[in-house]
Amino acid sequence: MDTGLGDCRARENLDRIGDKWSLYLIALLAEGTKRFSRLKREAEGISQRMLTVTLRGLERDGIVTRTMYPVMPPRVEYALTDLGRDLLAAVTPFIAWCEAHVPEIEAAREEYDTRTEQEAAAFE
Repeated sequence: MDTGLGDCRARENLDRIGDKWSLYLIALLAEGTKRFSRLKREAEGISQRMLTVTLRGLERDGIVTRTMYPVMPPRVEYALTDLGRDLLAAVTPFIAWCEAHVPEIEAAREEYDTRTEQEAAAFE
């Protein structure tokens, strides 16, 4: 099966959406336009710098738009573009799969961690 990932550009796109924060931010923007400060609150654990870097990358790739309002303090809002909404439609089943399988993945991780700890202890 040809995945298309041999193409350097396709891999670059996968790198963009497959990083730690991009899909999460895209899913948050599925609810509609949001201010930077709201995204910062809702994306628990993301630093301000990483939020900025990730949003800039998504903007550069045409997935989100950034609108800055000339007020004090500056107000900046982000929204999905048509391309971003198309991407969201493609990844929504993946996000749903991740949510549906949290218990199984957590159980597998616990089993793995226990097994590897026991194996490591056997060699001590």
